[in-house]
Amino acid sequence: MSAIDVLDATGKKSGSVDLPADMFDVQTNVPLIHQVVVAQLAAARQGTHKVKHRGEVSGSGRKPFKQKGTGRSRQGSIRAPEHRGGGVVHGPTPRSYAQRTPKKMIRQALFGALSDRARAERLHVVKNFGLGDTPSTKTAASLLQATAPGPKVLVVVGREDEVGQKSVRNLPGVHALHPDQLNAYDVLGSDDIVFTQGAFEEFVSGIAVTTEEATK
Repeated sequence: MSAIDVLDATGKKSGSVDLPADMFDVQTNVPLIHQVVVAQLAAARQGTHKVKHRGEVSGSGRKPFKQKGTGRSRQGSIRAPEHRGGGVVHGPTPRSYAQRTPKKMIRQALFGALSDRARAERLHVVKNFGLGDTPSTKTAASLLQATAPGPKVLVVVGREDEVGQKSVRNLPGVHALHPDQLNAYDVLGSDDIVFTQGAFEEFVSGIAVTTEEATK
């Protein structure tokens, strides 16, 4: 188990937190992460695409011209797919793209992504954002610039931390999540991960409780 520094609003060390090895020092399984990310993106698809087949388009059911004697191919309806305005053959219909992904796979993919960021020293913990009980976007921006200078930053703040949420929500290139929303896709899409100390402790304790329940 290693530890990283906790920085205050001025960027100075104000303590440290331990990084559990079973969460932040596991082997990064790239095929597993790929499968989980693909499943997450698939589940986000609406699946509301729809085309009309020949039984749904408007048009007469009358035979457009007689069967023989015209020199043309025989036709039975103007709603047939080969006609302009006719139905579509084998077109998309509403469906669900969701893929079944076990919770253990999702959790292990997240741990692998976090471990990769931790080994690259792209994982940071700050005491809080803002100035005391007052939100401050300026303070948050300067702290993130000094801590995580990457163009894309994932900030993890607690659900009850309104000061932190209001401080970072308008910053460009910053995506904020709650500890229980953390996922492999958002971790991989960010250059740096910044936890508030409260959010980090909430994440670690929440994962520990979930793991303990799963083993019962």
